[in-house]
Amino acid sequence: MRQLILDLLPDSPPSLDNFVAGGNAETLAALSGWLAGMPRDTAFCLWGDAGSGRSHLLQSCAFNYVDAAADPALHSVAQPMQLAVDNLEALDEVGQIALFNHFNRLKMASGMLLTATRQAPAHLTLREDLRTRLGSGLIYRLRLLSDSEKAAALAAQAKARALKLPPELIDYLLRHAARDMRTLSALIVALDRYTLEHKRAVTLPLLRELLTHSPELAA
Repeated sequence: MRQLILDLLPDSPPSLDNFVAGGNAETLAALSGWLAGMPRDTAFCLWGDAGSGRSHLLQSCAFNYVDAAADPALHSVAQPMQLAVDNLEALDEVGQIALFNHFNRLKMASGMLLTATRQAPAHLTLREDLRTRLGSGLIYRLRLLSDSEKAAALAAQAKARALKLPPELIDYLLRHAARDMRTLSALIVALDRYTLEHKRAVTLPLLRELLTHSPELAA
């Protein structure tokens, strides 16, 4: 069963369509418009707390993606016309210089830079010239989904699969499973497949069974 759920996690790659917007509908619309070329700003920065969906959106855009937490000097970045840099605050001095120079190249060539960070660019400890460049673009905050928004999204996903998932079981998932929507959505898929394969209804013991065999998915 543990392998069942682990296999399900990459089942739905991040996309704009499977991003649960909640109170971020305006931000999602702005990002979609920017990707379509309206407006034509060079940079778009998403900022917000961990779990707000920053990485999901960056990976949804089919840009050349790099995580500064894993590559603070941006050594893996060549000169793509569409670049997405996650965890911007983790850039070291070399990475900041590289991003500053690449920003200028992108601006001259009408390229696009999408970034994500925990704070608005103005509050980051970065080179002043880089902060100025990032601040010249579009900046939107991503807000965490409320429990009621997560519950509504899970109920809708369960309903789409004709899966009977009463409110008390959704509440149990929110209290005992990992709280990011990608994992919660994967658990809905796992529940659906598991109940079909074993001809069992979704019950509290079944939910406990799934989470017991997959501790990395528990809260």
